[in-house]
Amino acid sequence: MQAAGSSLQDARVRGVLERLHRSARGDLFRLPRAVVGNALTQLSGRRLTPEMRSRAMKDVYIPISAEQGKFLYLVARSIGARTVVEFGTSFGISTLYLAAAVRDAGGGRVIGSELEESKQRQATANMAEAGFSDLVEVRLGDAVKTLATVEGPIDLVLLDGWKDLYLPVLQVLTPKLRKGAVVLADNIFTFRKALRPYVEHMQSGRNGFQSTTLTIADGFEYSVYVGE
Repeated sequence: MQAAGSSLQDARVRGVLERLHRSARGDLFRLPRAVVGNALTQLSGRRLTPEMRSRAMKDVYIPISAEQGKFLYLVARSIGARTVVEFGTSFGISTLYLAAAVRDAGGGRVIGSELEESKQRQATANMAEAGFSDLVEVRLGDAVKTLATVEGPIDLVLLDGWKDLYLPVLQVLTPKLRKGAVVLADNIFTFRKALRPYVEHMQSGRNGFQSTTLTIADGFEYSVYVGE
């Protein structure tokens, strides 16, 4: 149940979210085609570049669920997040939940990132349709580079893009985190092997984080920056 006064109850926001969640159901058919296409490229001996990988996924949402979205909203609201950074915006479903929380905290900024140009354009249009253009900027290009210029202090980070980039993106952003900032990383169970280095980094106790894995959907790593 959403709290009274939540921007998630705004008709524009609700309408865009309902449309996107409905469209995302088509991933049942789109995702296997994209995965097979990328696999065939690799089997042919060609190098699969990040741009090729993203292009193959240009119509795939890979979304969070409504339940996960409400979780993101509540986490951001609970810490009064004013500056939020997202790696892997896609069509902007998670971005909408985060932007709603930032608006309800009194305003601020959500900086997203997307490598595929068509997704970046559509995500930006979705933010405008929901009335969040004043809060959200979706940066186009390699997130390690585009997010390097984000100014701190950062209150919350969501990692939900290519799994091999979770650590590089985190390392770019860590110096800009405020103490008490929350870092959320999705798909911990689905990509257990690929994300093992990330989880070990967050749970080691040597890198400035206290962290635990939450059994929500595909697994969320919930980390709090306590400083080194």
